[in-house]
Amino acid sequence: MSSNSKAEVFNALHRQPEPLRLPNAWDAGSALLIERLGARAIATTSAGVAWSLGYRDGDALPLDRHLATIAAIARVVTVPLSVDIEGGYIEECDSIAETAARFVEAGAVGFNIQDGAASPHVLCRKIEQIRQTAERLGVGLYVNARTDVYARNLVPENLRVNEVLTRARQYQEAGANGLFVLGVTNRDDIAQIAAGTELLLNVIAWPGLPPASDLATLGVRRVSVGSWISQTLWEHASALAANFLADGRSEPLFEFAAPYSEVNACF
Repeated sequence: MSSNSKAEVFNALHRQPEPLRLPNAWDAGSALLIERLGARAIATTSAGVAWSLGYRDGDALPLDRHLATIAAIARVVTVPLSVDIEGGYIEECDSIAETAARFVEAGAVGFNIQDGAASPHVLCRKIEQIRQTAERLGVGLYVNARTDVYARNLVPENLRVNEVLTRARQYQEAGANGLFVLGVTNRDDIAQIAAGTELLLNVIAWPGLPPASDLATLGVRRVSVGSWISQTLWEHASALAANFLADGRSEPLFEFAAPYSEVNACF
């Protein structure tokens, strides 16, 4: 399947009766596992990718290392691949066109790109350049604009919905397809945001978020997991390693382990 065909499939997955569920991957193995479990698309978590390669989250991962991971994921999965590119690996005044092209060439048909604490006008310029690059490459890239209004408490609580919708209008004009509101959990806020923008709303698993089955009625089109799975595995691995260092017992290590032959046969 061509990149543009995968992009068309990925776009269509956001318009199903139920929100698209994305348990985010962080490397080729996790992506393959998630696809084999029935995921209709793969999305990466920037935090998980960074941690797996020995870097902090937050634009610290070298671009070439990130691109290599995306290429490795694209090699083993057949479903559409969306990539969290954080702030886009550029300073505010730089061009994102070359970086966007390299991610598309590595196999991405969707991008998550965030505003963080910067002015929304900065993200608008990035989205415009990404859209122009995608058109030049002939790929109907799905651009998911992430806003951190809730996650970073950028405005007082009573102003958050209006601030998100103001940014949504700007991001839509710049060429975004989706709106990712990190950290929103309130049902009324979610419903107001979904009703107030033509962008397709993405929320993330978060303490207090309603179940995915309830989110469709609120207007949500996509639900992500983010780094929660990789964080949970870190905790489990920590417990197993600490216990083995403490008592040297083997049994806990294989009590819940998948058979070697089963894992190896996946590749």
